[in-house]
Amino acid sequence: MTEDYVALLGTKGGPAIRPGSSMPTANLLCLNGQQIVVDCGLGVTRGLVGQGMQLKDLSLIFVSHMHSDHYLELGPLLHTAWTAGLKTDVDLYGPAGLDAYWDSFLASMKADIDLRIEDEGRPDLRNLVAIHVLDEGTVMARGGVSVTAIRTEHPPLVDCFAFSFRTDRTHVVFSGDTAPIKALEDFARGADLLIHEAMLEAALPALMARVGNGSDKLMAHWLRSHTFAHDAARIATKAGVRRLALSHLIPSDDPDYGVKDWQDAVAGHWDGPLIVGHDGIRIGL
Repeated sequence: MTEDYVALLGTKGGPAIRPGSSMPTANLLCLNGQQIVVDCGLGVTRGLVGQGMQLKDLSLIFVSHMHSDHYLELGPLLHTAWTAGLKTDVDLYGPAGLDAYWDSFLASMKADIDLRIEDEGRPDLRNLVAIHVLDEGTVMARGGVSVTAIRTEHPPLVDCFAFSFRTDRTHVVFSGDTAPIKALEDFARGADLLIHEAMLEAALPALMARVGNGSDKLMAHWLRSHTFAHDAARIATKAGVRRLALSHLIPSDDPDYGVKDWQDAVAGHWDGPLIVGHDGIRIGL
């Protein structure tokens, strides 16, 4: 049996990148011999290769919601995998509307795809990807891995999902983007690992200033649609999870804030093992 682990490929909340910053959200979950991509923010392709994955083996992708920091590189990932030798089917699970993105990407690359089919003898990329529209409940069961989903609270979007991945010995939960919700306590009950988004409250004003082109609406979005680190810690404690990993960090690229600030933010709310995510970290299961 191959090693089970989660690799946090991109741990930054939000789509922007700056010199010295981490990359937006992407993850690789290796479970029961399956390689499962969870979210496809900018940098996902390089992140997967950096973990030693052969892109031609891509077969299973989950997208939690349609904010660009979670699916911007989905099309380029699939196209690059195809040029790297992909010839088998890929199952893509995501919210309604992801099919329109994929169709538009294929249309934008039609000349290149057609040329490579004719000139290089490749299979048709358009026939390799099957899109499955997400809803709450059981999503799939395959190869000893079962996946369930619940909707999270991430307005103004409605189709935003947390994912639970289970085998007969391991339980991993990704919160997705969400305000604190009680439903996640039951959803993650007893999980071996909860990967939860997190914000540092004190760092938000400085982040607003760095963004530079957002209005007060941006701050309002953060406050109504995301989770402070201390609230993520409370959820983890109430859910009785074994370990908590913080990712989708807001902010992740402010030199005035580091690991200790995240640790201090959860102190008194969580006393179990804490992983403060950084790009490329591999967490054994």
